[in-house]
Amino acid sequence: MIDRFQRMLHSLVPLMLALALFAVAASGHEGEVTEKPRALTFDDLISLGRIGAFEVSPDGKTIAFAVTWFDRDRNSSKTDIYTVGAYGGDPEPFIAGDCNNTSPCWSPDGGRLAFVSDREKGSQIWIIPAGGGEAKKLTDLPTGASDPLWSPDGRRIAFTSSVYPDCEDMDCNAKKLAEAEESAVRAHIAEQLMYRHWNSWRDGTFSHLFLVDLEDGSLTEINRGATDVPPIALGGARDYAFSPDGKEICFSLNPDPVVAVSTNNDLYIYSIADGSTRRITADNPSNDNDPRYSPDGRYLAWRAQMKPGFEADRFSIMLLDRKKNETRNLTADFDFSAGPYGWAPDSRSLWFGAEDKGRHSIFRVPVNGKTPQKVITGAFDSDMRVSPDGKSLIVARQSIKSPVDLYRAPVNGKDAVRLTDINASVISNLEMNDVEEFWYDGAAGKVHGMLVKPPFFEEGGKYPLIVLIHGGPQGSFGDDFHYRWNVQMFASPGYVVATFNFTGSTGYGQAFTDAISGDWGGAPYVDIMNGVDFVTANFPFIDGERIAAAGASYGGYMIDWIEGHSDRFRCLVSHAGVYNLESMYGATEELWFPEWEYRGTPWTNPEMYEKFSPHKFVASFRTPCLVIAGEKDFRVPYTQSLEFFTALQRMNVPSKLVVFPDEDHFVRKPQNAELWWNTLYEWFDAHLKD
Repeated sequence: MIDRFQRMLHSLVPLMLALALFAVAASGHEGEVTEKPRALTFDDLISLGRIGAFEVSPDGKTIAFAVTWFDRDRNSSKTDIYTVGAYGGDPEPFIAGDCNNTSPCWSPDGGRLAFVSDREKGSQIWIIPAGGGEAKKLTDLPTGASDPLWSPDGRRIAFTSSVYPDCEDMDCNAKKLAEAEESAVRAHIAEQLMYRHWNSWRDGTFSHLFLVDLEDGSLTEINRGATDVPPIALGGARDYAFSPDGKEICFSLNPDPVVAVSTNNDLYIYSIADGSTRRITADNPSNDNDPRYSPDGRYLAWRAQMKPGFEADRFSIMLLDRKKNETRNLTADFDFSAGPYGWAPDSRSLWFGAEDKGRHSIFRVPVNGKTPQKVITGAFDSDMRVSPDGKSLIVARQSIKSPVDLYRAPVNGKDAVRLTDINASVISNLEMNDVEEFWYDGAAGKVHGMLVKPPFFEEGGKYPLIVLIHGGPQGSFGDDFHYRWNVQMFASPGYVVATFNFTGSTGYGQAFTDAISGDWGGAPYVDIMNGVDFVTANFPFIDGERIAAAGASYGGYMIDWIEGHSDRFRCLVSHAGVYNLESMYGATEELWFPEWEYRGTPWTNPEMYEKFSPHKFVASFRTPCLVIAGEKDFRVPYTQSLEFFTALQRMNVPSKLVVFPDEDHFVRKPQNAELWWNTLYEWFDAHLKD
């Protein structure tokens, strides 16, 4: 329960932490308090607050945002909701406690805030007055509730909940859940794909979209049967939206019978008055998601991909003129993939973000279809909102030296104002360097790279090099503060860190992104090795004899590939790496991915599965390698890492295996993350520090 004492106590925590740090670092000079700069440590990394979802109040004066804090001693995390003035002021904890409080959502009049909390009986939707007071629980469902969205008239809230598709009401769901909990049998039973996803088994439930009436608490279940809203994969920021008049709700759903091989998310419109549903994107067999109505109600926008089966295809912004019943592609000639977006209040244009050569830029596109205009560039703005008056953009900004904070920028993109600095007490005492950028010749053109020097770098010194290889494979490294593969953490013990956005990386045009499919061990490998040659030849402070490489997911694949193709590195680190393409196909969940990337199945195109599978090159394994995986990883099942480690051991290659039973594709729990970092540091120190 929230009360004033909890808020006051929580608000004092950052101050108490800062005072403690200063007290410890007090110098011998009377009245002077300083702290000697230090390199980033795990203690620092795990203490950082991580800003997540944020929303601007309808009057544009206040921003509600979620911050996740980690507790190493408890080996857990919790999320609180803060508020900050959109035009200045200190952030204040608004909803806090020994529980998770997430997904802030303002009522249309700005008088209340809906949010999700797990303080009682799992995750439920709660409502609190915007001016403070006691929160009241809105839902009390056995299946829980998530991601609330207020209707424009304030009478309803839309949300999602995972339910049994054959149940007609919540009593039925409660009974089935109780039976499953009380049963001594713990069998997973499946009769179709996809029977598990990412890190959990489906076990018969599907995510359904509901409406709850705020007056009488009645529920309306919008999608039924074995369907998911939002889609189980490839969804947008939020895959449902109310029309401004509150008469309908648009949502995204994959209608295909086997979603494991389909990227065909479609948009549907549900009439609140009569309960009818109609599909509006049946002509596009690829991904349509993230619908947004224009403020005046004339238009419906959404993001769309055009290549069925290709999850990394470029996203365009589509526009349905509801008056003329005509659909246009607003960004047809725009070569980057449209990311987070929002409407201008006058309904005449949209703002959107896009990856842009190692940064995230902000663009504006008018509804008349003119070429998008770049407004904010040179920063890494990973999310954005348009202010209600249309004069400002609220962005989530980060850099290689700074975790995410909120900024307000005028719509001309100039003179952004920082609104939060929640980690100042930690970051201000750290010695970290900026990125240095370079371009070099790759397999088929120029490739972009970034480099970070270690803290306390000294001219004339020679430093070992760690090469980080990104996942995806259609992904990229940029000027951002990655909380897991944090470049500064790799540099901290005294290493130079280099990243290369090789063939297949995003933010360099769609043709560059497309080129990795069907060529996993080809051009990307050449780009990476050319990058190593370039940095060792052009940065004299790099010791070309002491080089390591590390990567996860596709990056782990590339480490496994390098193991059989190069002796250039002193040691390697493979986290959740794809090792055996054929067995990977049979155990992963999103089958459209290997079928696109390897141009078919193992029985329709066995040549490619054999050509680019690292397990075919065991005879050449020589380089010491650390192998890491999580048992709950269903994307790249941990057995891939077991196969790789077995081969290394049988080839008498110095190697080490670390498997986390309670982690998935990522290492999330604080104490596990600490072991992860310490193990990496020990591995690098043993092989790179002479």
